[in-house]
Amino acid sequence: MQRPFLFICWIVLANPVLAQLKIAKLKYNGGGDWYANKTALPNLIKFCNKELSTHLQEEEDIVEVGSPSIYNYPYVYMTGHGNVVFSPAEAENLRNYLLSGGFLHVDDNYGLDKFFRLELKKVFPESELVEIPFSHPIYHQKFEFEKGLPKIHEHDGKPAQGFGIFHEGKLVLFYSYECDLGNGWEDQRIYNDPESKRQEALKMGANLISFCFTSM
Repeated sequence: MQRPFLFICWIVLANPVLAQLKIAKLKYNGGGDWYANKTALPNLIKFCNKELSTHLQEEEDIVEVGSPSIYNYPYVYMTGHGNVVFSPAEAENLRNYLLSGGFLHVDDNYGLDKFFRLELKKVFPESELVEIPFSHPIYHQKFEFEKGLPKIHEHDGKPAQGFGIFHEGKLVLFYSYECDLGNGWEDQRIYNDPESKRQEALKMGANLISFCFTSM
């Protein structure tokens, strides 16, 4: 039996000296570059520790879709540009993780969309991605995003959209589409985004972390 997230996180949050929470990047099969945006999560972690007073460890872990270790992480980040393949066992493991209190943030890094949507049906065959209304708490944590997901990179020129999967009324998966938050979290030397865009991306990322920890 996996350890309940609520218990783990309350222990750590109540006793930050004893341990630190970690977040992870999802490693998947299919040939897509799951490892993209190498500086993104460390920069988001630093921002959250400063702005939210979290106690996240400074480097993210890597966790495979089918690994039981996924249950150690309240927030898992998935990104990439290319193909994604979940085996039946991996899809089942990911589903169980999300239904037991985990949270997956999928960040389309341009090109991920068509592959991710197909594989998501293996995880939630009974559910569809739905657009998150601007009134949802995920846009109203410490930082206010009254117009929803910020647009960080242009890609196809489409508006940024936040989609999700809900289970029993709870948001368990957030999909940032046509936005590319991870690029905005990267070191400025990599993409040279305007600082205003980087701050928008980091603030939205902090909202995701905040929502993840407080909605379990």
